[in-house]
Order: sequence, then structure tokens, then C-alpha cells
Amino acid sequence: MKALLGDLVIAESPKEDLISIEGNWYFPPSSVNSEYLVESPTPYHCPWKGDCQYFSVKSGDSLLQDRAFSYPNPLPGAFDRVGKDFSNYVAFWKEVKVVD
Repeated sequence: MKALLGDLVIAESPKEDLISIEGNWYFPPSSVNSEYLVESPTPYHCPWKGDCQYFSVKSGDSLLQDRAFSYPNPLPGAFDRVGKDFSNYVAFWKEVKVVD
């Protein structure tokens, strides 16, 4: 599967390596082209996953605010709910489309 911003591949990994959580596909950290991501200061706390780290996505001279997100240190109970450790896995939204 790929996370695409237009023709730009932000992440790519076999579907079996991704984790689906609440309708979002989370890519393993090693499959993400981190040169396109910039840490964002936007705060968010999920009551069951924990503190979220947002990333803005670089595309040429543009910076698309908060189009990717990750949970660096999920709450312990989150692993039981999801079925595996998803620490630092990255999900995308809005203009960044995940395709098979």
C-alpha cells in the first residue's frame, strides 16, 4: 500500500505490515519517507491511545499542516485493544491518500 500526495510517495509497505485503527491505515516507521515530514506542535490526546504527534507534509515549497500523525508512546491498554504494538506507526489524512 502507498500513502500518496499526488504522485509523491510518502510511505509504502505491504498491506500485511500496516495496522488498521479506527478507519486509518498506520504505516510502519521504516516504510515512511521521513524527509517529507516535519514535526508539528499541534497537541492532541486520545483517551485510549495517548498523546499524538502530528506531522506536516512537505510538497515542494508547500507545507500541508497536520496531514500525518503517530503515537510515539501509546498507553499500555492500547496494545491490547489494537492487538499489536503500533508505537511510531504513521497514519495520513486529507490530501495524502492511502491506496492499495
